[in-house]
Amino acid sequence: MMDQRISLITLGVRDIIRSAGFYESLGWCRVDSPDGVVVFDLLGQTLGLYPRENLANDLGLDPAQIGGFLGITLGYNVREKPEVAAILAKVEPAGGRVLKPASDVFWGGHHGFFTDPDAHVWEVAFNPFSPLAANGAFQWNGAASGETPP
Repeated sequence: MMDQRISLITLGVRDIIRSAGFYESLGWCRVDSPDGVVVFDLLGQTLGLYPRENLANDLGLDPAQIGGFLGITLGYNVREKPEVAAILAKVEPAGGRVLKPASDVFWGGHHGFFTDPDAHVWEVAFNPFSPLAANGAFQWNGAASGETPP
């Protein structure tokens, strides 16, 4: 049986120094990691930045075969509606691109989209129906306590 979780999200990047700087500009802090990979511990997961060529080699693919929008977004939920615009305001000065500015959504939330320097798509969202726990944990119908969801 496979536990219902994601442990590590690895993003293939063209320039690991530039990409690391982008996430650091958003306020993230690296953790110690081996040379050739940059790691940010998240709440219950880890985000790794890894050179695209190395990732392609690990997969047994040509680097040209990976990348581009593949119908997946990485979601970052916030506690308050104004935080969406505040985070999006940091994206372009850090080297990313805002795809959709902060706006209300038909279902009652508020969101916007951006890409990092390697075109990985992120959604920043305020969902009033799924409030974050005190520690920032997210669950679809709201995290009831400050504990990390199972």
